[in-house]
Amino acid sequence: MDLRTRIALIGLGSDSRRDDGVGWAVVDAVRERAVERPLPPEVDLATCDGESARLVGLWHDADLAVVVTSTHAYPGEPGRVVRGEFRADGTAPAVRGEPHSRVLSEAVELSRLLGRLPGRLVVYAVQGADSSLGAGLSPTLAAVVEPLAGCVEREFVREWAQEAAAGPCPP
Repeated sequence: MDLRTRIALIGLGSDSRRDDGVGWAVVDAVRERAVERPLPPEVDLATCDGESARLVGLWHDADLAVVVTSTHAYPGEPGRVVRGEFRADGTAPAVRGEPHSRVLSEAVELSRLLGRLPGRLVVYAVQGADSSLGAGLSPTLAAVVEPLAGCVEREFVREWAQEAAAGPCPP
């Protein structure tokens, strides 16, 4: 019997649509940070381009799944991070303007029906400024990547230690 806590970090979006790639950039930042402070083997880092079934496969046996994605709300506040947590019954957090909310909703519903919801599902949605075709984040979102990677790592610590970690993260 495996008693280790499995954690999945999933960057949701597209790295070919500028700020829509913020989730992928956070996954890359966590991976780079792991060079100096290795993550335990039960932490899976992945990206997803918006396929609901793929999300289900990435998080289905996780104790904690953290999804980082972009949002484009109007009026916009580029760089603003909103944290939401799905409830045990699979109902979604209120993350307005999130372009992948349909994907998340479909994946949560499918997971619920299949009995494959993660123990906890946390979503970080970052308001972007530019979703045009092209690579690279806008300067505003590029500045959010490292602090958000730290917040994601503290989610891991909370799961492992079952206690709040030090340092402020978005509510």
